[in-house]
Amino acid sequence: MTMSRRALLVAGAGAGAGLLAACGSNTGRGGGSSGTQLSQWYHQYGEPGTQQAVQRYAAAYHRARVKVQWRPGNYDQQTAAALLTDSGPDVFEVNGPTLDQIQGGQVVDLSDLPAGVKDDFNPAVLTPKTHDGRIWGIPQVIDMQMLYYRKSLLKDAGVAPPTSLDALVDAARRLTGSKVKGLFLGNDGGAGVLGGTPLYAAGLQLVTEDGAVGFDDPAAARTLGKLHRLYADKSLLLGAPADWSDPSAFLQGLTAMQWTGLWALPQIEKELGDDFGVLPFPPDGSQGRPGVPVGAYGAAVSARSRHKDAAKDFVKWLWVERTDYQQDFALSYGFHIPARISLAGKAARLRSGPAAEAVRLTTDHGYAQPLLWTPAAQVAYQDALSRIITGGASPERELRAVVRKVAGELERVKKKP
Repeated sequence: MTMSRRALLVAGAGAGAGLLAACGSNTGRGGGSSGTQLSQWYHQYGEPGTQQAVQRYAAAYHRARVKVQWRPGNYDQQTAAALLTDSGPDVFEVNGPTLDQIQGGQVVDLSDLPAGVKDDFNPAVLTPKTHDGRIWGIPQVIDMQMLYYRKSLLKDAGVAPPTSLDALVDAARRLTGSKVKGLFLGNDGGAGVLGGTPLYAAGLQLVTEDGAVGFDDPAAARTLGKLHRLYADKSLLLGAPADWSDPSAFLQGLTAMQWTGLWALPQIEKELGDDFGVLPFPPDGSQGRPGVPVGAYGAAVSARSRHKDAAKDFVKWLWVERTDYQQDFALSYGFHIPARISLAGKAARLRSGPAAEAVRLTTDHGYAQPLLWTPAAQVAYQDALSRIITGGASPERELRAVVRKVAGELERVKKKP
């Protein structure tokens, strides 16, 4: 199974156990002046042309010979295991690094690499790669999610594009008819894809800056309860032929609004022309704010590498200095936002219409899961969210249990060296 860059926005969705053998390809031009050879790993992208592009980048590097490995299967599991050995990569792409990898000394501090341009990296994706004031991964590209709506369907129903969660609930109900539903959040009602986005829309966080539970607040229960209202009103499309990451339900007129990713925009634009608009997840309450989840793979260096300095030099060359390759990687194979704010501003494909609005939403309202948000915390929260949305469980009761679990997880990770 191939994976596209959107996979990093679906926490915990990777399937398959065991380590799979990967195909490598020598792409360097000779041995470089020092004869150093570096191993660089990527997960197997679904977008055509991506593999050839990264091989081309590696071939253009002259200070070392870079061997690109394109690795299928459960990539996160593969890299986690490889970082514990001497046979892993020197440079590797990572949806992280994770807190365990940082605290365990498995990755190299890269804080010096973006010197002079650090502020040009979108903080929404650089912050989750920063711990104790040090940078452990250089963001490569940004994926984001947003709400698409069909202009003509809203106009015919006399519905304005929703700018609050209450308005979204009302709009979804009014747009629902015998052949079309008002809103598609995924076939599970939204528990899998929304994650912490509704909490951010309520003005809260998953984890505060000082490492405490960020949603131990009555506003959290209020907001999540409104998601159940969508389900109870039968406004949600369920059982669609394809899930939320695919825009086909929206394009086929099965739903008037759909939550999906930036990657779907070119296809939607091709088929619908200008008959669509995009919105963030709408704010809820007086302290609310728009919610825009983002994610970014990054380049990291293994602490077990025998060529740490050479590996750091290569990462700096590719993901800091070579802005032409960075823009090519983001926009020539699929549709993504460069991690650098200046590059996003210069990209012709991102300068107008819904694409430009997506960039603005990402810059103004983007958030990513914090490093302290552990897999155990994610499972506890997502299970509770599912029970609230589709089962009508008490948001207050469910959240009390989740707060206790997350507080315990935060104490656990803080005690690690």
